Amino acid sequence: MRTQELVTGAWLETHAPGDRLFVNIGDLALESGESLKNITIAYQSWGSLNKRGDNAILVNHALTGWADINGWWPSMVGPGLPFDSDKYFVVCPNVIGGCQGSTGPASLAPDGARYGSRFPSLTIRDMVAAEVAFSDLLGIKKYRLAVGPSLGGMRSLEWAVQLPNRVGAICTIGSSAVATGDQIGTSSIQIRAIKADPHFYGGDYYDRPSGPIQGLGIARRIAHLTYRTEAEMDVRFGRELQGDETGRYAIESYLDHQADKLAHRFDANTYIALSEAMSSHDLGRGRGGVAAALAGIEIPVVAVAIDSDRLFPVRLQAEIAELAPLAEPLVTISSPFGHDGFLVEVESVGEVIRSALALA
Repeated sequence: MRTQELVTGAWLETHAPGDRLFVNIGDLALESGESLKNITIAYQSWGSLNKRGDNAILVNHALTGWADINGWWPSMVGPGLPFDSDKYFVVCPNVIGGCQGSTGPASLAPDGARYGSRFPSLTIRDMVAAEVAFSDLLGIKKYRLAVGPSLGGMRSLEWAVQLPNRVGAICTIGSSAVATGDQIGTSSIQIRAIKADPHFYGGDYYDRPSGPIQGLGIARRIAHLTYRTEAEMDVRFGRELQGDETGRYAIESYLDHQADKLAHRFDANTYIALSEAMSSHDLGRGRGGVAAALAGIEIPVVAVAIDSDRLFPVRLQAEIAELAPLAEPLVTISSPFGHDGFLVEVESVGEVIRSALALA
């Protein structure tokens, strides 16, 4: 199917489940005052939960991640790997609002039609509330570690603040305690690109011949440049032309490829919902400010920065490491790949994960 013919890249109920497992957590009252009904959480797991229910690791995926850790974070989970499935019960739930099996905008609402524009706004705290209900149903009494990059790190921090008795330690990678103006601004442009697509139809495009694939593609192109570095893009592509008769630069072809890949596995409404949740992220909201919230964390914290990350610069992780009382010294990983360094520098990240598990 050509990209321009796609309506959504979401996993839908008629699709094969693959390795997905599903849990229904019932209804959830959201911070907005709305309620999300009959919620399904899609997840994958590795290893076995012990009788005490306390050998689990919670892996929280980033914005466009999903439940299969091996699909987006290779060489991290399995026997003898950092998330050692011989020792731990490793779980990765697809976040609510997601599009890979968990209840999100592309899901069927109780009335049988897809949520679309009716899907309620979410916050990071709503996502964590769903993860708590999910954990209860799986019989997980306590996580050894809650870990995640970017959006996943935001959720890990919320676990530390809200539920210190349910998690032994957290590790937040390329993340922050509060969204910055720069992040919000960049995200808002991406959301505008999606909504400006003539095939967006106010978010109700699922029954149309095509969806806002071009808008989602523009959003992905913008985002991808923030995920990588200027130096990498110049070394890899520079001013090189594509080598065909289009007259396009090679970097344009590369970004087209990234946009096309996302269109085949993601949903534009989910991109908006999760981006807006990230923009609303503020660990200090209602808690006396960020410094007070971090100072109240009672469990070990490992904050990891990528030295070339221009989306989540080092200072944001440094703040966490400096203000959380039981935080380890800031870990800074050197990488030419920017924010995406956590996906590439798996050996260095793996060492940090093992160290974090030793603290729990």
